[in-house]
Amino acid sequence: MLFPCTRGRKSSREKILDAAAELVGEIGAGRLTLDAVAERAGLSKGGLLYNFPTKEALLQGMIQRMIEQVAAEREVLREQAGPGPNLEARVVTKTLLNICCGGKMQDVATGMLAATAENPGLLDPVRQVIKETLKQLKSTSDDVDAALVAWLATEGLSSLEMHKLSPFSEEDRNRIMAAIERLLKKGIAE
Repeated sequence: MLFPCTRGRKSSREKILDAAAELVGEIGAGRLTLDAVAERAGLSKGGLLYNFPTKEALLQGMIQRMIEQVAAEREVLREQAGPGPNLEARVVTKTLLNICCGGKMQDVATGMLAATAENPGLLDPVRQVIKETLKQLKSTSDDVDAALVAWLATEGLSSLEMHKLSPFSEEDRNRIMAAIERLLKKGIAE
């Protein structure tokens, strides 16, 4: 969990979102029920409905929290990143692979993606983040072509991994990641 409550205890809202994420990872968003979430969170259904009056509101809350978690991870990685070219592109690609591939968020993201098939509007906040990321990469990259190719390669790799479709071995994955890092540090030779 990236956002613990400052008092050391989780809010009801955080308990609900944690429980929903666990359930989506286990059974998918399509089979998620408010009753199951309330039970998993250890709250009454009324307590859940106070925070999230509908399943759609809960799914929106989950997507918003995922966006916030990715943004928080980006900030941590930005602080850790060494100087050099294409800083934002290096941070974006590293964040995507840290959070979305092989981690706890992978199953949740996959389950959430299934929910968006019924309601594509749930992805509107994600679409906005993608637009903002593209704009930021274009405006801050020393080598825009390298940044865009690296971002696209990372999105492709993460998509394959998120859907458990990746044909790559761990060695292949490491080779791809090293190539992306080289691309961002050295640029595209013309």
